[in-house]
Formats: sequence, structure tokens, C-alpha cells
Amino acid sequence: MGKSTGFLEYDRQVGKEIPVFERIKNFHEFHTCLSLEEQRLQGARCMDCGIPFCQSGAMIGGMASGCPLHNLVPEINDLVYHGNFEQAYVRLTSTNCFPEFTSRVCPALCEAACTCGLHGEPVATKENEKAVIEYAFEKGLVHSEKPRVRTGKKVAVIGSGPAGLACAMQLNKRGHLVTVYERNDKAGGLLRYGIPNMKLEKSVIDRRIRFMEESGIQFVYNTDVGRKLTGKELLEQYDRVVLACGASHPRDIQAPGREAEGIWFAVDFLSQVTKKMSDNNFSKPPYEMAKNKHVIVIGGGDTGNDCVGTVLRLGAKSVVQLELLPAPPDVRQKSNPWPEWAKVKRTDYGQEEAAVVYGCDPRRYQTTVQEFIKDQEGHVKAVRTVRMVREAAAMVSQAGTEEELPADLVLIAAGFLGSEAYVADTFDVAFDERSNVKTEKGSFATAVERVFTTGDMHRGQSLVVWAIAEGRAAAKAVDESLMGYTNL
Repeated sequence: MGKSTGFLEYDRQVGKEIPVFERIKNFHEFHTCLSLEEQRLQGARCMDCGIPFCQSGAMIGGMASGCPLHNLVPEINDLVYHGNFEQAYVRLTSTNCFPEFTSRVCPALCEAACTCGLHGEPVATKENEKAVIEYAFEKGLVHSEKPRVRTGKKVAVIGSGPAGLACAMQLNKRGHLVTVYERNDKAGGLLRYGIPNMKLEKSVIDRRIRFMEESGIQFVYNTDVGRKLTGKELLEQYDRVVLACGASHPRDIQAPGREAEGIWFAVDFLSQVTKKMSDNNFSKPPYEMAKNKHVIVIGGGDTGNDCVGTVLRLGAKSVVQLELLPAPPDVRQKSNPWPEWAKVKRTDYGQEEAAVVYGCDPRRYQTTVQEFIKDQEGHVKAVRTVRMVREAAAMVSQAGTEEELPADLVLIAAGFLGSEAYVADTFDVAFDERSNVKTEKGSFATAVERVFTTGDMHRGQSLVVWAIAEGRAAAKAVDESLMGYTNL
């Protein structure tokens, strides 16, 4: 696959990024692309390694190693090397419904398991994937896939995030009549309202939705199932219902002063920023939400980083990101061997930007909020933090390490606790001990007849690539239940 000596002849190269002080002036994507000729050389670096861990998606040490979608990575890289981007697109979309999403927001589990990366730099598979899908859109290779024959079976998909969209696409291909219900005004779920525009331009989502609508999938917006529409009503209209509402119940921070104004859940804040910008075609950022404010972000994950990058673009005076756990090591430890996902310290775009703009890394490890301090009007004005130390299996506060930080805006990005109960309640489906909709192991069918679940609602908070994999697998289960067999 690729060129047998390519990994020795060519260095890893990825598209350049727009300089920090230029890119923070707007909310547009800032990763540039290589030319197709340059991209071909990156495909050439894929070595004939024998065992392509990159596409395995195996769980090792409790973490996925390689692509959960089992993308045919060596084949695609080889086709890129030979300049056959059309066939590479065919291979890529045989396993991945939305390469335009994963090539932008996925942490590249494939590259983490690349054999080239064991002693050098991994193949730039993520950017090869983006080059392939954008070539396909540009050349008209992507088209609506209206099935020639309809089965007459009707399926409702609740939620239009990556899992719901993937499930709907697959079921529509099979010939079923699919309707997607979304409580927001546009499709995409957290792709649209949880991931900032500079990471995933919303026009990319709109482009895909247009093709899905042309293929016969119906989208019903501003319809909150469980409140505006009951489960009973849907089950009377549809042969099957798929719950794909995500793990949208945020984890809170219980500390004195939590009721103060100016404290947001991160996704609520990011959603409001996106909605306000959507109204003016992303030409005018809502600076009033963070300009000249001292911002505290609680949580060190992807969402916390997105908050850092967002408030920086909105003109925040300062940003501090608090992380409860200790800083990961800079290099892979012996207890974390390849091809496991490397548990090392990573600096994402928001943290990188903050370090340039403010002169220091915004992250403070082993630190949590002890108290939110309010002013006379009841608005947060500071947070009192305390340093945490590990004792046995728990993190405990360390006396004498308290510190007061100015805070005009606090964003809680501490993860999620499963799906919101009201959607499950309207269908009378049960939750498991992790607050996910309960199914038998390896199954997508709930205990309620004709009701299925998928995505984060099924497996808990996870990655977009896992959501797409879940959606495809759930579609297969639903199809089999409708037809007695499946060819998905």
C-alpha cells in the first residue's frame, strides 16, 4: 500500500494553519489544504505494514485503537498516492457516511495506531481523507441517493446529530421512508451547536443536509419529542422509532454561589454563540457575550478547549482553564504501549491560541472551584479555587492552596451524565446504571417494542466517529427487524 519506500523518502506534511493573530479575528476554519500533488506524496508514505492497526477499531486497554468505522485506510492511502481520488472516494464512503465531518473534528484514532508512528511520524490519513471528500464534492461525485424501490416501511429518527444522520442515511438507502425529528431550528445536533464554526463550518453541514433531503429524507424542525410530540403519537405513525438524542445532560459543579448569574453550561454557551452568528451569516460575532471579560473554563476536554478558542475570538480579557486531574506526561509511558491511544499531554488549537495571545498556557491542572463569588447584583465576579492531590483512588483538596481568580464569565465543560430523561420517558424506555438508554449488550433494541436507540444516547458521551459507527450499526438492526434480513 502506498509506495514501499515512501515513508523513508517523504516527510509527513500537513496543511498550514493561518497565523493565530489573523485567524482569531473571525470564526472561519483556519486549516489550509495541500495541493493534490502534495497530498499524493502523503498517501505514498503508507507502508505495507502487514497488519493495519489503523483500521482495526479494536478496544485495547479500554480505549479504541484505530478507526471505529473500520475505514479501509491503506487502500484509500494507496489510491491517493496513485492520484485516483474518485475510487478513493468510493472506498471511503463504503464505511463512512460523513468524511467531511470526521476529517475535520475526529482526533484521528487511525493515525494514533499507524505503524509509521511507532518510530516516526504517522501517515497524514486525516488530511488524505479530507482531500478525498472535498475533491468528490468539487467534481460532482457526491450526489443524492434516492432509492429505486421503496419498502413502504416508515421510520422516525429522533435527533439529527451524527448518529441520527448516519442511521437515517442508511435506512433511506435501503428504501425505507425516513423522517428525522429535531428540536432545534436546523439539523446537526452538536455538530452544529456544540462544535464552533472555526472547527466545522456550518456550510459543510448544510451541504450534506441538502443531499439527504434530495434523496428523500424528511426533516422536521422545532419539534421537541417528549414535549411537543409524544412517543405514543410517533409509534402510531411509524413502524420503527430510533432514539438518537445524544448525551445532552451536562454535569454540574456543586459549589457555594452556583446560582450566580454569568455561569453557563459550555454547550449552552457555544450554542448561543452559533445561533447568534447564524442570524448574520457568521459575519458579526456576538462580542457582548465575552468581550473584556475574565473567563474561567471548568474542564480540560475538547469542549473546554472549544470554549477557550471561542471566548478568545469574542475578545475575552483573560482565560483560565481548570482541570481536576494532573497533567498527562509529555511522552508515552511504558505502561501505555503502542498501539494503545497515547495518554500524553496534547495542546489543542484554543490552548495554543491563548498561549500566544495571553503569553501563557491557560490550563491549570489539579485545580477545582471551591466557591463562586457574587457581586451585589448577584453576578459572578470571582471564583475561589483549591488545588487537588491524589490520595489512594480519589482526588482531595489540599488545605492552604486556595486562590481567588477574577471571573465575569464561567463556562462549565465538565462532561455529560447521559441523555435527558424526558425523551426516554415518553417512550417508557429504561436507563442503565450509566444513565444511557438500556439495551441488551451488542443490541440497539430497547425493551419497548419497535423502539431502538443509538449514538451517545446508547453508549454515552463519545466521539463523532463513534456516533457515525453507532448510527450505521443501528440502521442495520432496524432494517433486519423490518425485513427479516438486512443487506446494509
